[in-house]
Amino acid sequence: MDAKDRTRYQRRALVMKALAHPTRLFLVDQLAKGEACVCELTALVGADVSTVSKHLSVLKYAGIVRDDKRGNQVFYSLRVPCVLNWYACVEGVLEATAREQLAAAR
Repeated sequence: MDAKDRTRYQRRALVMKALAHPTRLFLVDQLAKGEACVCELTALVGADVSTVSKHLSVLKYAGIVRDDKRGNQVFYSLRVPCVLNWYACVEGVLEATAREQLAAAR
C-alpha cells in the first residue's frame, strides 16, 4: 500500500469511526429530516448540550455535517446526504445475518 492509498483508507476510517456510535447515528437520522439547532437535538437525544455538541463536532470533523451559527444558536445539517445510502447497506447486512441465523436454528 502506498502513501496515497494509506491516506484514502485513513480518511474512510475517520468517517466510519464518526458514525460508529448510536447517538451519532441517531443525530444523522434526525438531520436527514432537515436542519436542526443543538437545542432541538439535545431534547431529542435526552442528553446535555455539551454531550450532543461533542457528538456533532465529531460528525463535523469527519465531514458528515455542517454547522451554521445564527445569533446564539447553531444549526446543523447533513453535508452529504448520501451517507444515508450507507445505512441501507448496514440494514442489508443485518437482514442477511438474521436470515442466516434463523436458517441455522432450524
